[in-house]
Amino acid sequence: MAKWGEGDPRWIVEERADATNVNNWHWTERDATSWSSDKLKILLLGLRVESSEGSCEVTEVSEVEGEASINNRKGKLIFFYEWNLKATWTGMSKSGIKYQGSVEIPNLSDENDMEDLDISIALNKDEPETPLVHLMKSVGAEKIREALGSYVGLLKSEFTQGMILPTANGVAPLQSSSQSKAKTDKTLISSSSSSSAPAANTGVKIPTCKFRLTETFLTSPADLFKVFVNQEMIQAFTHAPATVEGEKGGKFRLLGGNVLGEFVELVRDEKIVMKWRYNNWPCEHYATVTLTLADRSSETELRVDCRGVPNDDEDRTKDGWRRFYFEAIKQTFGYGARLF
Repeated sequence: MAKWGEGDPRWIVEERADATNVNNWHWTERDATSWSSDKLKILLLGLRVESSEGSCEVTEVSEVEGEASINNRKGKLIFFYEWNLKATWTGMSKSGIKYQGSVEIPNLSDENDMEDLDISIALNKDEPETPLVHLMKSVGAEKIREALGSYVGLLKSEFTQGMILPTANGVAPLQSSSQSKAKTDKTLISSSSSSSAPAANTGVKIPTCKFRLTETFLTSPADLFKVFVNQEMIQAFTHAPATVEGEKGGKFRLLGGNVLGEFVELVRDEKIVMKWRYNNWPCEHYATVTLTLADRSSETELRVDCRGVPNDDEDRTKDGWRRFYFEAIKQTFGYGARLF
């Protein structure tokens, strides 16, 4: 036992009038249940897969039962989570026939490796047989597994901020690896470049890319501008609830929470600059998306410049803009035109 006055100063509370838990050194616990429930719904809702047979999408997350918490003991974080999840998937064959089925995940917990996660996918009773079931059981199950891995990564990065505070010399105590055996999505966790660097909330450093898409719409710049900033019009072409504050500094949340961001600059009928992200990108990482509208007589040319898109998500982001923005806007409002 250390002599009086020689122990770890974080334990010496009698000299503090407020008896503060210095640097969260003593046992602290944070309930992550509500945050986790919302995050799981956001990550799963709208998850989509396609093949030559058709497409499938998670259209409802009907049950999220369980709990999650994080404990801090002497600068070491201990994660606990246990969830039972149920969802509904809807399929559409190439011939236009709709199907519906269920997804059950009974054992998402810190005691199971993500590879060992049970994902039960079935077609509803009285539904005719369809190859889309195989699509969901193979590609769909893997997508679901990735989304749940993202949840674990976000739990350990986004939700834990502030639980381990810097010490007097500005360095945070070293976090231990969780007693959880769950393997997290490595793209969601930043590796430290130096053991002596301060534990500042500087975000996650990831390789990014930039690209440009060009599309033409049979409408005026004024009408097309409204499509991107008006909540009712966005809900119409996305076919999903949306929250949109169509002004500079206004936030938006689209496609069931799968896309979110903020309007940085709005030049009426000419330009829109946004902070834009998918919800499963690393915490607080946004791409900068600039929409430039040019009047081409009876048409409007839209140029989309994206900067800061994660390298491994370039194709998905391009495809998302083409399908969920360009094609959806044309089909909904009749602005169809030739493709570039």
